[in-house]
Amino acid sequence: MSSPRVLIYLLRRDLRVADNPILHEISRTLQHSNLPFTHLLPVYVFAAQQLEVSGFLSSDSGRSPFPEARSTTAGFWRCGPHRAKFLAESVWSVKKSLAAIGSGVEIRVGLVGQVVKDILNAFKKENMEVFGVWMTEEEGVEEKREERDVREATKEAGTRFRLFADEKYFIDDRDVPFKDPRDLPDVFTTYRKQVEPLREAPRNVLPAPSKLLPFPPSFPPQAAPFIQPATLEETITCLLKPLSSNLGLSSPPVLPPKAKSAHPFHGGEINGHIRIRHLVTSGCINTYQDTRNGMLGADFSTKLSAWLALGCVTARQVHHYLVDFEEGRSQLGKDVEGYGKGENKGTAAIRFELLWRDYFHLATRKFGPRLFRIGGFKNDESYAWQYPEKDPEIQHKVDRFLEGKTGTGFIDASMRELFHTGYTSNRLRQNVASFLAKHLGIDWRIGAEWYESLLCDYDLSNNWGNWQYLAGVGNDPREARVFNPVKQAHDYDPEGAYVKNWVPELRPLDD
Repeated sequence: MSSPRVLIYLLRRDLRVADNPILHEISRTLQHSNLPFTHLLPVYVFAAQQLEVSGFLSSDSGRSPFPEARSTTAGFWRCGPHRAKFLAESVWSVKKSLAAIGSGVEIRVGLVGQVVKDILNAFKKENMEVFGVWMTEEEGVEEKREERDVREATKEAGTRFRLFADEKYFIDDRDVPFKDPRDLPDVFTTYRKQVEPLREAPRNVLPAPSKLLPFPPSFPPQAAPFIQPATLEETITCLLKPLSSNLGLSSPPVLPPKAKSAHPFHGGEINGHIRIRHLVTSGCINTYQDTRNGMLGADFSTKLSAWLALGCVTARQVHHYLVDFEEGRSQLGKDVEGYGKGENKGTAAIRFELLWRDYFHLATRKFGPRLFRIGGFKNDESYAWQYPEKDPEIQHKVDRFLEGKTGTGFIDASMRELFHTGYTSNRLRQNVASFLAKHLGIDWRIGAEWYESLLCDYDLSNNWGNWQYLAGVGNDPREARVFNPVKQAHDYDPEGAYVKNWVPELRPLDD
């Protein structure tokens, strides 16, 4: 019997089995008679710099070796309760799916590079060969640091490192019409015209493997002082434990009676595909263009963003569901109007929005750290931003903004919805960002960090890119774009139903 040779697969935002390039490559390798590795160890790390991990301490009296995971500008928790729960559900979903085909996921807490280094050192002490470490490339300053740290750890251990292209986007990075990120146009429309027609752009999806290699016979435990959660429920408890219910607000909004979330969904690959199938069979994909600016209910928009952000589903999987419906290639949606009749304005609009996600992803690659700077992609330092740390009155305005007490109903309703549900619509996000940056003139990064903390569908590139866009320092060719929240409320909430749903003190008022 040959000695074990272990391949470590480090998961991050690729929490799926189907259309997964690394698992596809592993499955393809298994077709060969002479396998380069005999065991597979998938690992997911709850990264200490991106979410608070002190809830995983083995003792209430213990102390985390890491600083609190708080945002740079305003000091918010980097990952609030809504996203933490959705993330935990997504991790345990892929763990369960991989276990069903002979593998699983080992959950760890710490810094990604250090966790990998500790695992490699432990295997070395046990004289167990590690074939290599594979992971998917991500954009972002911290993400690139993780990749460098893992590469360095494998180099020190004398083993292989392989970084796979991130294929969760609509158009594969290898198919964009330029190689140098600096050649990305600074205007979305210009980029869109370069890659049209969109319906022909995505690659085919990759099949899910039917069987994988088992775990190695032994592997190192979670390093002290943290525990390894044994269940989804325990994971959620550990993630939420350090977070106070008011999230630092002195007067947090109270959940209104009968208010319902527009995002009542759970994380994980399976739930993501259930949602896509619902969009097809309900006809929502046909009506998306007409309903996407809605605010109440679950079906006015696709609500796929949280699953896309974590790689539970991929944009090209969504595209191929649309193609199957448009071409009548599957039974899904066969009784729905438009089945087999080609692309319609609803399905075309979904592709258009998926391309926006691609564009901000590529903009992050192009501009790097400028994503987080006050001057944005434009390096514009000319605007006289107001900073709360310099003026108590500005801090008071920020507090009212976060608590949903500005006195502008459209904005307040959105901020309260966000606090209680982890979601608010795209139309409202645009209004909120414009309100903070253009009407109040306050450091836009405070809003971006609050969204990072609270949004269950937080995506680094989309969140920060959109906040820059609305603040006038990003990729918006119309620098003077300002949303009037009163007019917007009149246009998109003419009966006041949305505002009254989340601002109950206005419910007694007549329409």
